[in-house]
Amino acid sequence: GCGNSALSHDLHELGYTDVTSIDFSPACIAAMRACYARCPGLRWAVMDICALAFPDASFDVVLEKGTLDVLMVEETDPWHVSPQAAAVMRRVLAEVSRVLRPGGCFISITFAQPHFRKPHYAQEAFGWSLRHAACGDGDAGAFHYFLYVMRKGQPLPP
Repeated sequence: GCGNSALSHDLHELGYTDVTSIDFSPACIAAMRACYARCPGLRWAVMDICALAFPDASFDVVLEKGTLDVLMVEETDPWHVSPQAAAVMRRVLAEVSRVLRPGGCFISITFAQPHFRKPHYAQEAFGWSLRHAACGDGDAGAFHYFLYVMRKGQPLPP
């Protein structure tokens, strides 16, 4: 779910010249291809996050920024996620795990607090470790966001 975010281009400008971005919207992907046609290391694909069309162990890093939040948008109680939303989250995370190489890293950036998100990420079936950090400027009125890092092939902490 790259949407129309400049994140892929920003990564390219920082020297990450092999970046693949996906979104389910053909119009969005067409616009991003046109906008960043001058950056040959950026690739764009129309794809469903529940069924990634990449081979197993394709990526060193998978990064998502708010895409998984969309899976929870209709949930009315974050303490009791519906079985349907939990199943979709598991399917997406299983796909992420599948396409990560051993030692690869899954990075998730979200507003979802650890007590809501960690139960989804911290599952033995995905074969990754989990750590997180809160990010923000320290201003009491500011929203904080959370960075979750999962490393494929490392154990979950107890």
